[in-house]
Amino acid sequence: MSDTSETTLDLYKLAVEMADRVSARRGGANQFYLTLETLILGVPAAFELGDGGTGADAHLVSLSIVGILVAGVWWLQLRSYRSLNRAKFQVILAIEREQLPLAIFGDEWKHLKDAGVPGWRGRYAELGFVESVVPGIFVLLQVLLLVGVGL
Repeated sequence: MSDTSETTLDLYKLAVEMADRVSARRGGANQFYLTLETLILGVPAAFELGDGGTGADAHLVSLSIVGILVAGVWWLQLRSYRSLNRAKFQVILAIEREQLPLAIFGDEWKHLKDAGVPGWRGRYAELGFVESVVPGIFVLLQVLLLVGVGL
């Protein structure tokens, strides 16, 4: 193997490792936000907020607004991670296409897209799409709480 090929392979391995690290950080962020949102939703039940008392309702409204803001930040961070991973995989696919004898990620992606793997409407449901729905669900739950309080 030539020095150029070895260098290319080393850079390819590094790119794949970095994409994997971004995915791991993304998973950790999802865990953090899911825990935080669950706590925000659980506090009113644990402390019996929203029982009709003005102070309790004010706390419930405040927590709901915080929950909506946290879900918005979560969604923005997910969008940022998706963009970063998309760019990393474009680099990986370019290396595969132009300089490697096999296109492992490119072929895998093609099979997922073409095979009709069960998912959203019979297509492959990309994780980025699926995970971006979760913050929206928390926003909906927080809005329902606000409606329940009478806002």
